[in-house]
Order: sequence, then structure tokens, then C-alpha cells
Amino acid sequence: MTSPRQHTTSAGRPEARQRLQAARAYLEVADLVRTDERPEFRTVTTGLAVLAGIAASDVITALRLGRIHRGDEHRRAADLLRTATPDGDKLAAVFARLVDLKDEAHYGVTSVSATKARNATRWAAQLVGRAAEELER
Repeated sequence: MTSPRQHTTSAGRPEARQRLQAARAYLEVADLVRTDERPEFRTVTTGLAVLAGIAASDVITALRLGRIHRGDEHRRAADLLRTATPDGDKLAAVFARLVDLKDEAHYGVTSVSATKARNATRWAAQLVGRAAEELER
């Protein structure tokens, strides 16, 4: 059950495996969509990359801490990720840059730039790769 104070819920290896599958799928579709140069597709690419990064963060924290963040306050998820691994500060910084694009990608009224879309997929790929490493260890 989700704690109202901490906004986390228990999770372990089964949930981590499921979240990694989702993260990989979001990233795969983001990469496919990114090849389309239309502005609306850049926005979709970025939105999918953000979702991939969130799922990847869940994998890492589920495996390392036995819990995942729940809720819309993604800065709290970054804080949780920061405590999960020895290089948590670096992972949290990548995650925060990615999540900073969430509102623009999901709710914005203008298109995301090509540079932001490329960066988002690169950052998401870093997090998904690290999540896969965590699941394999």
C-alpha cells in the first residue's frame, strides 16, 4: 500500500522485471517515432522517453531499496533514486533532466525541439541500460 507521507510502495524483483519490460518498450517506440521529423512526433518521442526513464528508475529502486515511487511529484522519485546506489547522485541528475521535460512533452502547447527529443531518448537509454544491469546482477 502507498504511504501518504512517503509516496512509495513496496516492490521487488517481479515488479522490477515488469517495469523493465515497460521501460524497454517505451524506449523502443520512442526511438521509432523519433525518426519522424514532424514536430508533434518529437513531442511524442520525448513523452515516451520520460515514461521509459520513470519505469527504469522504478527498476533500480525496487531492486536496491525494495520500494518504488508513486505519484506525480517526480522530484521525490529522483530523491529516492539518489539513495539507491553508490552513483545515485549521477542517476538522479539524469532522471531529473529527463523528468523536467515531462510537462512540456505531456501537457505543452508547443512542440518539443529536436535537440530535446534527442537528449530525452539518450537520457532514457542511460537509465534503461542501468536498470537492465541492476536486474542482471
